[in-house]
Amino acid sequence: QVQLVESGGDSVQAGGSLRLSCKASRFTYDSYCMGWFRRTSGKEREVVASLDSDGTTEYADSVKGRFTISQDNAKNTVSLQMDSLRPEDTAMYYCAADHGTSRSSRTVVAATQYWGQGTQVTVS
Repeated sequence: QVQLVESGGDSVQAGGSLRLSCKASRFTYDSYCMGWFRRTSGKEREVVASLDSDGTTEYADSVKGRFTISQDNAKNTVSLQMDSLRPEDTAMYYCAADHGTSRSSRTVVAATQYWGQGTQVTVS
């Protein structure tokens, strides 16, 4: 069973930055997709950033140019650098992962049943 543990959420002012981290364990796929989605009350999951094992990244239009996803394979960690934060970025952020398929990483992350407990980001 994949285990994902997020950290780094906080409360910041608009224009500020945060870096979220996700430590993955029991995750041994050679081909995989990982990413971050966020959820606010009453809204569907929104995948903000994702990547696959080839290193190809995808971003939601709402965060392009502001968020950067990266991975550290040695540490089994995926991070999300969030800059120029806006109040509308306020949400619970979840790290998600699954084995790779022919579908895009964004599609895989949107559908996966494997995600962490979430970390709250509040922008005011």
